[in-house]
Amino acid sequence: MQASILQFLKTSGEGLDIDIAKALRMPVKEVKSHVSRLSSEGEVICCDVTRYVDGKKIEGVSCRLSGNLPSFSRGPKPGAKRAATKPK
Repeated sequence: MQASILQFLKTSGEGLDIDIAKALRMPVKEVKSHVSRLSSEGEVICCDVTRYVDGKKIEGVSCRLSGNLPSFSRGPKPGAKRAATKPK
């Protein structure tokens, strides 16, 4: 089961425990136990989140693969200014 959770996170990038449970057709309680085990092994990173959808409060655990860092962007950074050169 843990392999299927890891595969889901590889394809989707990040997901709430509720979304993982729906996709894998598992009880949320079982997903939470597998995710906590994966988190203790260092495979995934989890955090508690609260979202509001149409005024309805949704609490859950957001998970993503550990070590999955976004790639660095090349070129100048936004707001960076080049040093002005003095004319001779």
